Amino acid sequence: MRWDRGHTSDDVVDARGRRPASAGMGAGSLLYLFQFASRFGWKGILLAAVVVGGIFLFSNFQMGAVGPVQESAGEQQEMQFVSFVIDDVQGTWDRLMPGYRHSKLVVFRGATNTGCGYGDSATGPFYCPQDQQVYLDLSFFDELSQRFGAPGDFAQAYVVAHEIGHHVQDLMGTTDRVRQGRAGVGAGGDSVRVELQADCYAGVWASQAAKRDVLEVGDLEEGLRAAAAIGDDRLQKQSGGRVAPDSFTHGTSEQRVRWLRRGYEAGDPAACDTFSARQL
Repeated sequence: MRWDRGHTSDDVVDARGRRPASAGMGAGSLLYLFQFASRFGWKGILLAAVVVGGIFLFSNFQMGAVGPVQESAGEQQEMQFVSFVIDDVQGTWDRLMPGYRHSKLVVFRGATNTGCGYGDSATGPFYCPQDQQVYLDLSFFDELSQRFGAPGDFAQAYVVAHEIGHHVQDLMGTTDRVRQGRAGVGAGGDSVRVELQADCYAGVWASQAAKRDVLEVGDLEEGLRAAAAIGDDRLQKQSGGRVAPDSFTHGTSEQRVRWLRRGYEAGDPAACDTFSARQL
């Protein structure tokens, strides 16, 4: 890819030095605490309220605590790269989607607090509709290259563009409609259709980027290789288990490649209606 070294973005939140808050007390624990405190009258309830307030303040303090960020030269370059990609992807959606509102890309290490709860790097990059932000641990790029066999800067860019695809779905109301509907997993379920549509949206961005001479020879192949590497069927085979279509959540390698390519060839979000497609 052709990208600007040294690029910074207002849409990137550097949370690598931020410690996530502890899980705190669950609803059941809170109820038990207040029930127990009520035995001692209003003084007991007041004491319980002070305890809960202290936990809340401590959790917020933890979440806001930010230490110094030490980074290698490679990680510094990755930060510049994702800053360029997020701006380029969202600049594309600014042009394609009237009223588009930017998401934030939160870069963290290990674990982080999100509007969707506690998140860690083991889940890979993800989008949280509750706070409309994308979360990424840069170590995933090493995993993408080494574990999944999908190296290259465009493979990394595809991952970011896919997550912004989920943001587009959220703004368009697709996320809410799926949540209110059947939202089933499995080969033909809505979960798979949501993910394949996000792949298609990533392809739409790639198509627009190619027209602006951002892509280089071989970039699309890097993205297609990454899409194939994280198909449900391939991941299940790698884990040593059998391929179980009833448990699919993201689609097969073939499907992910097909919808990423479809978005690239069409360059139009209208081509990404996975929910009306009889064959994915």
